[in-house]
Amino acid sequence: MTKILFICHGNICRSTMAQSYFQNLINEKGLSEEFEINSAATHRDVLGSSPHYGTVEKLEEKGIPIVDHRATLMTKDDYMYYNYLIGMDSANIQDMNRISGGDPDKKIYKLLDFAGIKRDVADPWYTDDFDATWNDTVTGCSALFDHILQNENINI
Repeated sequence: MTKILFICHGNICRSTMAQSYFQNLINEKGLSEEFEINSAATHRDVLGSSPHYGTVEKLEEKGIPIVDHRATLMTKDDYMYYNYLIGMDSANIQDMNRISGGDPDKKIYKLLDFAGIKRDVADPWYTDDFDATWNDTVTGCSALFDHILQNENINI
């Protein structure tokens, strides 16, 4: 089973959008038994909160079921458990390395790196641009899915 943890600052905007999108993608492909998808925060700001209303609205607009989720904090144990830990921006990556004590197994990635794009997924908490976040999420998650199919012995 391939286990993926999507991570952002508060776990209510970008990481829950990616979690919901990726879960829907694998469900549509009939691969839900092959994956475990979750998300987490690097900071405690909004722990226990449900997904941001902007994320909920964007997912509803696109017909993507919203995962039942409350913001939770990434832990050092998550590094050992998940195969892929996917951050949304450079600050997330720094925090993820701090929390995990480093990345000796090379499991920590920035989402858009899978698409060959060397920039961050902008945080709609600050930008209020959920369209841009959606576009980056689709681009990054689709490229991540392709990467996993090529590297993890999963057949569609």
